[in-house]
Amino acid sequence: MRSVLLKRLLICQLFTLLLTLPLSVSALENGAVAPDFALPNLDGKIVRLADFKGQIVLLKLATTWCPSCQEQTRELKLAEGDLQGKDVVLVEVFLQESAAAVNSYLAGRKLSLPAVALLDDDRVRHKYNVYTIPRLLILDRELRVVRDGGVLSAAELVKLVRQIGPV
Repeated sequence: MRSVLLKRLLICQLFTLLLTLPLSVSALENGAVAPDFALPNLDGKIVRLADFKGQIVLLKLATTWCPSCQEQTRELKLAEGDLQGKDVVLVEVFLQESAAAVNSYLAGRKLSLPAVALLDDDRVRHKYNVYTIPRLLILDRELRVVRDGGVLSAAELVKLVRQIGPV
């Protein structure tokens, strides 16, 4: 019993530390080209970020169990009607998750927005210096960072995508 309480205390302390880290520790600068990566999708097919060049990419780095990640998913759902037809794709990179957990999570959530779920093997977590989740990056058609940060409201998301403009 005592070891369980100690574990919970350590986990709470770790999350508190992670939440108090400044966002700039992990954020990529606006205008920087997002680092490319290659990860398996839920069918095992390797997908590269570069495969989405020419589209506006919403790059979500998250987990299935994180309440804030789930909140970002709700905001994406609210924004999807305004994003349809704007050549926007959602690339969700699930950190330290199994394919079964991700499939179960996605089964309860249907987006009409084109989306791909990828399983990170820690390369993206390290390459993007992920210290807090969720992390939502908006990338222009050249895969340059327009925005890198935490949870974004549906209204702000739509506004930023509209600023990128048509092809």
